[in-house]
Amino acid sequence: MKRSKSYRAAAEAVDRDAMYAPLEAIRLAKQGAKGTYDETVEVAFRLGIDPRKADQMVRGTVNLPHGTGKTARVLVIANGDKAEAAREAGADHVGSDDMIEKIQGGWMDFDAVVATPDLMGKVGRLGKVLGPRGLMPNPKTGTVTMDTAKAVTDIKGGKIEFRNDKHATLHFIIGKVSFDEKNLVETSAAALEEIPRLKPSASKGRYITKAVLSTTMGPGIPLDFTRTKDLLEESAPASSADVAAQ
Repeated sequence: MKRSKSYRAAAEAVDRDAMYAPLEAIRLAKQGAKGTYDETVEVAFRLGIDPRKADQMVRGTVNLPHGTGKTARVLVIANGDKAEAAREAGADHVGSDDMIEKIQGGWMDFDAVVATPDLMGKVGRLGKVLGPRGLMPNPKTGTVTMDTAKAVTDIKGGKIEFRNDKHATLHFIIGKVSFDEKNLVETSAAALEEIPRLKPSASKGRYITKAVLSTTMGPGIPLDFTRTKDLLEESAPASSADVAAQ
């Protein structure tokens, strides 16, 4: 695929043998973002897990302190006072059987789904639709709950759900290019702290094998995922060999 001149220039500024601390990686990413719109900034982790095994799945949530730059559209499947609480908290869509029928008909105008436990028997029928998209409510991520108001508030405030894909990769949106450096460093820190904590006990060997930061239209920048403290301090890039030895 032919790359644009701005992409090639941004890629040439990246030392592929180095591992950049979050602050340096973010600066490179912002400098190389030449799109005509506000590009998304993302971090991707390659994990040393076997994604075919259920006991090695990595799934959870993280609260991004400055959000993702996009307000999530939240669907809440609930009845009665739990439905009303969700509406008051700012849910975009609230209902029960009517919403389930709409989804079965192909409607997918939402980014997150919250459901009360009493309706999960019905929501379970949507597994083939919601599951592959990572939208199936799950008590472990706080999206199966009686406290619908808190769930909506958390998601709207920057709480995101994640899980590894079939290639043992995790993707995090950490903000927009328009965010200042400090905010992007702080959101990347949330990911860098959370992922190691979720290492499955069944996973052997190196857990995180690679991390890359990129913008929508920019090149991947190797990220030093071992740096979790003093992230706003200036530092020289580490070599990939040094990081691998840690």
